[in-house]
Amino acid sequence: MPVESLRRLIVFAIVAGAAAVLLATVLYRARDVLLLVYVSALFAIGFSPLVRGLARQRLLPIGTRRLPRPLAILAVYVAILGVLVGIGFVVLPPLVRQAREFATRLPEMFDRAQHALVARGILREPITLTQALERAPGQPVDYVGAVVGAVWGVVGGIVGIVTILILTFYLLVESESILSTFVQLFPRERRPRVEAVARQITLKVSAWLAGQALLAGIIGCTTAVGLGLLGIPYFYVLAVIAAVGEVIPMVGPVLAALPGIAVAYGESGARALWVALFYLAQQQLENHLLVPKLMERTVGVSAVTVIVALLIGSTLLGIVGALLAVPTAAIVQVLFQELVPRDTEAEQPAGTA
Repeated sequence: MPVESLRRLIVFAIVAGAAAVLLATVLYRARDVLLLVYVSALFAIGFSPLVRGLARQRLLPIGTRRLPRPLAILAVYVAILGVLVGIGFVVLPPLVRQAREFATRLPEMFDRAQHALVARGILREPITLTQALERAPGQPVDYVGAVVGAVWGVVGGIVGIVTILILTFYLLVESESILSTFVQLFPRERRPRVEAVARQITLKVSAWLAGQALLAGIIGCTTAVGLGLLGIPYFYVLAVIAAVGEVIPMVGPVLAALPGIAVAYGESGARALWVALFYLAQQQLENHLLVPKLMERTVGVSAVTVIVALLIGSTLLGIVGALLAVPTAAIVQVLFQELVPRDTEAEQPAGTA
């Protein structure tokens, strides 16, 4: 190789390496923003079939003008908000009442539980609830820091939710132009295939979003009914905890069952056993009937893929990574099936080649 060409190759390698390092640094520093964009994109993909269907409706039965896309998106937002408000009017009053009673009786139930642990030799001596909440023994609790951190976390969460809603709205408004621009990046003969892949990804993400909402609703309703029939107090609070826990894969349902068992144990050991059996039966029904029917047949992601995706997602981003693991795995699966060439020769019987 000539010396001049070798110099150009070395310069190009150095510049490319520096650009890659710079890009990786920028992406790492902007990871929180990129995560918000990714979540918004998932919601936009999930809601796009519903928005598209509404946008095809006519404003008047005898007219030809279609419903504008921004109004269709607002209609979806208003419908979701209306459902949440309706559920809130039904659930919120008893939920607030039971939450107050639960907070009032929490020290009593804590003392009763730890005395039982002391009697069985599991705990050496009783401790107060404040001591149990301390981060390290012998150190005072920083109540001001804890309150400021909690308030800052709530404010950050609200800002994040509002950002996701706004960004999802604009992504839905510009979805067709974004897809058209993206398709133009590919050669003309490959554009129909790219559009087909985009449609398949949209269907899978929409199925995942609907499945998660339906699963959470089913688990919340069945928990409220089951614990109510068992005579467990605060069953509204425990049902909301179970519905939220259902959204968190793997560990969410187990963690959501612990408060119910603890509350039942505060009543009696027999009730705690019945509640534990109820949660176990509910999870078995979910794992062997609900999830296979709603997720595997709609999203089409195998159990092995789900487990591996959950492990990788939880390791990288914690609970948020676990939440996004299944739709991300579905998208990767679609792209893998389209990009990796299929071995059609192996499927042909011998002698037909």
